[in-house]
Amino acid sequence: MPQINRQFVLASRPQGAATADNFRLVETPLGPLAEGEVRVRNHYLSLDPYMRGRMNDSKSYAAPQPLDEVMIGGTVGEVIDSKNPKFAVGDKVVATFGWQEYGTSNGEGVQKVDDTHVPLSAYLGPVGMPGVTAWYGLNRIIAPKAGETVVVSAASGAVGSVVGQLAKLAGARAVGIAGGAQKCRYVVETLGFDACVDYKAGNLYQDLKAATPNGIDGCFENVGGEVLDATLARMNPFGRIAVCGYIAGYDGQPVPLKHPSLILTQRLLVQGFIVTEHMDVWPEALKQLGTLVAQNRLQYRETIAEGLDAAPEAFIGLLKGKNFGKQLVKLI
Repeated sequence: MPQINRQFVLASRPQGAATADNFRLVETPLGPLAEGEVRVRNHYLSLDPYMRGRMNDSKSYAAPQPLDEVMIGGTVGEVIDSKNPKFAVGDKVVATFGWQEYGTSNGEGVQKVDDTHVPLSAYLGPVGMPGVTAWYGLNRIIAPKAGETVVVSAASGAVGSVVGQLAKLAGARAVGIAGGAQKCRYVVETLGFDACVDYKAGNLYQDLKAATPNGIDGCFENVGGEVLDATLARMNPFGRIAVCGYIAGYDGQPVPLKHPSLILTQRLLVQGFIVTEHMDVWPEALKQLGTLVAQNRLQYRETIAEGLDAAPEAFIGLLKGKNFGKQLVKLI
């Protein structure tokens, strides 16, 4: 059995952009299991934009990440030792063990998964929190009708890529916003969006206008800032905006809106949401998402960093949009 667990803890809070110096690698002895405990060798670690907000000591929907404690994060792995009757050695599980190679738990928050038809890593992406986030924001807030236009920012990412595909399945027209020609080609050619606007091309509003000739009925917002502003200017009356993320402002930079009055004049519904506050929908969403992935009807892409040591730089790259699809760290 392993004797040492390698972990990344939060060493300091960022002043502006996050840096590798905000994290510290530590080695912690692994003691014997107590009765009722289970030990997991983590195979993959999920890196997600929400982690940047947790690094700040500021008012938010969740408590800040404590200093000198293991960084939060979703994981999937395999049970290697168990004194809990609900888990057997060899079980594959999803949990929130964070940035470390091994996780030890009394079983609370540890969920067994089947990787026969769904790859283990997908439980951190389209069949995990990002997928359920996409499902909830689209189905419960935007609720698109056939023929309506839905715009998705960060469309090639772990959440946005699922939103557009689900919108298409609902009969809507899906338009993505992404950074760079390569990502936009992927969004259209692989994910099946009707169009994708490259915000890096420098003509965001005009390009979005051309891609949405009938206006926008639903917006799934992951970015904020000028991307949201351009979308607001194209919204149809009684449009719905699901606010999932605001990555443009995660490092503390101002993100003022030029067109906030359109929320009133167009009678828009703007709803922020945190998917972990809606656990009642998870079984239904995961069942649908798992079936779609198993049937190869839901496409997804992963960017994988190798080894725990690579986690800080991979996370910093994620915040800068360097990843393509879901950002993971492969631990084994």
